[in-house]
This record gives sequence, C-alpha cells and structure tokens, in this order.
Amino acid sequence: MPEGHSIHRLARQFTSVFAGHRLEVSSPQGRFAAGAQRLDGHVLAGAAAHGKQLFLGFDNDLYLRVHLGLYGAFDFGGDSSFLGASSFGAPRKVGEREIASDDDGGSYAGPPPPKGAVRVRLVSEHGWADLRGPTACEVITEAERAAVVARLGPDPLQDDADGAEFAARLRGRGSPVGLLLMNQEILAGVGNVYRAEVLFRQRISPFRLGRDVAADEAADLWADIVSVMRDGVAEGRIITTLPADRASDALPVPRADAHYVYQRTGLPCRRCGTPVAGTEMGARKLYWCLSCQER
Repeated sequence: MPEGHSIHRLARQFTSVFAGHRLEVSSPQGRFAAGAQRLDGHVLAGAAAHGKQLFLGFDNDLYLRVHLGLYGAFDFGGDSSFLGASSFGAPRKVGEREIASDDDGGSYAGPPPPKGAVRVRLVSEHGWADLRGPTACEVITEAERAAVVARLGPDPLQDDADGAEFAARLRGRGSPVGLLLMNQEILAGVGNVYRAEVLFRQRISPFRLGRDVAADEAADLWADIVSVMRDGVAEGRIITTLPADRASDALPVPRADAHYVYQRTGLPCRRCGTPVAGTEMGARKLYWCLSCQER
C-alpha cells in the first residue's frame, strides 16, 4: 500500500498535468458510471492529499476521493507536455511502486483503449489517467471531504500539521506504539515501512505502549517522521539509512542499503550486529532490533 509521501507526489502530478483543464471522466469498467457522470465535462481545480487519501477537486464543488489501498494503481500518459511518472500504485505482489515515464515526446492521438478493469478514466487535451482496483473511489462534497479529514490524525507532510496533536493522541493510548503509528486516526500517512524505520531510528521498541512514550520522545519521533517523509516526497522512494550505515557509497542508494530493519529479518543490524527480528503486529509484518530497541 503506498505510504503518504507517494500520495502527495500523486497529488502534485495531477495538479501539474490536469489542473485548469476540462476533463472527460468515464468509467470503462462501468462500476463508477454514475460518479463519473457527475464530474464529466468539469475543470479540475486542483489535487491534494491527506495521509493516504487523494482528493481531486472540480469546479462544481465536488471531489473525487481515492484511496488506493493494497491493489489500487493509476497509469498516466500524454503528449510531450506530460511530465512525471507513468504509474503509481501498490499491487501486493510488487509492493509500492512509482514508474518513471518513458514518453519520447512523440505525437499524442488520445488515450489508448482501456486495458483491464479501469474504474475511472480522466482525459484532458494533453493527457490521460486510468485508475484500477482502488479500495475507495467516490464523489463527495466539500463537507464530506472535511469530515473525512477530521477523522484522520495530522499529516506530517502538511505545512500546518500539529506535532503536539500527534503526541497527545499517541501518549493517550494504551496500545503498542507499533500499532498506533499505523492507526490513521493517530497519524495520517505512515505505513509499514516508515513504522519500522522511524522506531528503529528513535530506538523505541514497537511493543512499548503509547502512554509510556515520554513527551520529548514523542516530539523527536514526530520530527523524524516529518524528515524522512519529506525525503520520500523529494526522492520518490523511502530511504531511511544514513550514509555511514550503508554497505556501499553507490548512488543512487541500492535497494539493499535503503532501510535499517524493514524486510531484513535475520540479517545483522546495521548498527549493533544483532539479527533483525520479525513477527506480525496488526496483521502486518513487523521488523525491529532486539538490542537497539529495548523495551
């Protein structure tokens, strides 16, 4: 499932490619025909993300709300003015992905025939986007959009995000912090990779209860989450290791050197050599160092 930095990058791409353009909106699959009809022929005013939620705002005061979930993905294409990735998504068998566009600047004769079960197709004069397999896809009003956001925790990638609110929500719960970081009502946008990595970087056991996290620890945790997620937006991938902790100095950073504990069960901790531990928490795989992250 794409984490918050990918959805923010996706929102930027929609704004870059489609904002200010009148769109043809359809549902080749047919499952979203009624919703597509409400948006067809309207101008995309802009796109925004909050956590893992994408909101496409139109000039008729309606929004297309999308949550990609485990299987959702967008494919893009267009003419030589098209910039950005050709695919955003997270098929479970592949993991989070963002595929760079290989557009060669050739002529554009419109979108290709729909391939597979396309829930929504958006087409402008210069480009197109196809959505497949989302967990959520609906047309909502501004009041409904505000209600969705109100149910979520602060988004570390929002300029006005409140770290104190995150700390209060985290420290007010008696659940393990490893569960709380994945709870979108506590913190919007963090998924399994960021959970494992920031807890390692801050030397906090995923099994420690939220109420047992000190105020200064919660503040440091928030600051680190903001930092690594901003890096994710800039780089288009999650890299949490410091140069001194990598096996090589190669650039771009090899996948094998990108993380401290995520998907490294049994491998030596990059800092202490203890084998990285793995189990399940909240129906998701959990990774941590028994030595560096003592309870």
